[in-house]
Amino acid sequence: MANSIKPRIKPPALRPGDTVGIVAPASNLKPEMLAAGCDALRRLGYKPFYFDSILDQDLYFAGSVKRRANEIESMFAKEDVRAILCARGGYGTNYLLPELDAAMFARAPIIFAGYSDITSLLTWWTTSTGLVTFHAPMVAMDFSKSDGVDLDSWKAAMEGAASWKIVSDAEPLVKGTGEGILYGGCLSILGASLGTPYEIQTAGTILFIEDVYAKPFQIDRMLMHLKLAGKLADVRGLIFGEMLDCYQNADQGYTLQEVILRVVGDLGIPIGFGLRSGHVSRSNITLPFGVQARLTVGADVKLEILESATVPRKS
Repeated sequence: MANSIKPRIKPPALRPGDTVGIVAPASNLKPEMLAAGCDALRRLGYKPFYFDSILDQDLYFAGSVKRRANEIESMFAKEDVRAILCARGGYGTNYLLPELDAAMFARAPIIFAGYSDITSLLTWWTTSTGLVTFHAPMVAMDFSKSDGVDLDSWKAAMEGAASWKIVSDAEPLVKGTGEGILYGGCLSILGASLGTPYEIQTAGTILFIEDVYAKPFQIDRMLMHLKLAGKLADVRGLIFGEMLDCYQNADQGYTLQEVILRVVGDLGIPIGFGLRSGHVSRSNITLPFGVQARLTVGADVKLEILESATVPRKS
């Protein structure tokens, strides 16, 4: 089966000195974490900007659905904003899917970055329009920490490096080489998309999967759900994240890697485990979704980004 992601639309590159807009599409956030993240962005040479309403709270959300959808649309419309970074994930991005027009964002492409609950926007925009999106550090989470961001991958993705390798200490599970469009995100959100108009399209991809605080049997169940739904049938390679705190108990007698291989070990594709992107212990790696990539699993695990994720700016 041919790759199901549309021809790529790449946003203009990000430069030091640019204004970056910050949005909160999901859970509410702590002002001190937002402030710490903005300070880090300034040290990198960016100019952070956000609307005052970002600190709104409605139950566990960052304000109402209308506020959160309008925030994203308004940030896309601001001519001086060169990238939109999510403050945090949590829960609630799914409420925005029917409220946003993906085609509008593709007509005037801009960098959009986040992970966790933000997976639903990353995958939907990439599959429905071809817009390259970024599974990348978030402001009130990773940028707020001294060692929260892998700057090499961030700069390579945002500034338009022609190609680069992801430097990782990931563990090889199944050897081999596969090439396809890099795509994926948080496993819980990928599975939740099935049966909706925003369902993930995985054919021809190097599929990145990560999660946090999910027990091994839950990981098993979600992977089996994807497998039975046909979403792993034409995947060219699988690379898992750190999968932090994904265990039943300290003496469970089996590893998460064994659980994963029980489900996907028969796919005949390269599989790696432990790429540090998304929910991570440190130095969050930026992954551009929608670009061609090669996964090579041998004695070690190599993920090569084979094309630029952004295009040169005209001004």
